[in-house]
Amino acid sequence: MRVRDKIVVVTGGASGIGRALCRRFAAEGARAVVVSDINEEGVDGTVAEIAERTQALGVRADVANEAEVEHLVRTALEAHGQIDLFCSNAGIFTPGGEEVSTAAWQRIWDIHVMSHVFAARAVLPGMLARGEGYLLNTSSAAGLLNQVGSAPYAVTKHAAVGFAEWLSITYGKRGIRVSVLCPQAVRTQMTAGGDGGVAGIDGMLEPEQLADSVIETLAAERFLCLPHPEVLTYMRRKTDDYDRWLGGMRRLQERFGEIYEQRRDGEA
Repeated sequence: MRVRDKIVVVTGGASGIGRALCRRFAAEGARAVVVSDINEEGVDGTVAEIAERTQALGVRADVANEAEVEHLVRTALEAHGQIDLFCSNAGIFTPGGEEVSTAAWQRIWDIHVMSHVFAARAVLPGMLARGEGYLLNTSSAAGLLNQVGSAPYAVTKHAAVGFAEWLSITYGKRGIRVSVLCPQAVRTQMTAGGDGGVAGIDGMLEPEQLADSVIETLAAERFLCLPHPEVLTYMRRKTDDYDRWLGGMRRLQERFGEIYEQRRDGEA
């Protein structure tokens, strides 16, 4: 897919990766970019930045709420008639393990998994009727590997990858393209004040670098979008010798686990 002249929706567009994607889509000549986030002030800021380059529309939405995702999609369709690319990008980080409260587990599940389900339910009917459409779902390298210090993050990001795979398998022959964005550490509010922890081993990327990778991935219509190419090597090591890979991850746990313990204590 080439973004020029396309109608694009981006959730989590108030800051970080989402804002960088909105900027890049506008620069690439998208006909319209619909910016959504729970942070209405941030949405307005992104819209103001890109309004000179594209038709920019801001819609506040909590992606954990299906009715609000439906409203977002309905508003975009009313304004522009169709959605060519839906970027389901919003995310949070919750440190801790099995002891994390059920409410916190449910919140991150809704944001990282159900938001993709809600988006698919809302946009697929129109895309399937036209016989074309693109879904870009943000996961993480944690969804392909794992996440030291956060069971909720690791589990939900794995589920996000699994759902994206299912969408591609089920609808790929009907004109629906699916990509899943799986970076390691990115300089955003989620990593503010740190070096990215274990995810920063291969360096902290700027959100604009992820936007470059996304444009390349969309053009090639590849499923995996890996801004950190090292992740592919780690995946191969994981599948080649699972027990050896787990041993390596335990060593990372020993090295970085304390960082996430401190972060969890700070949020308690």
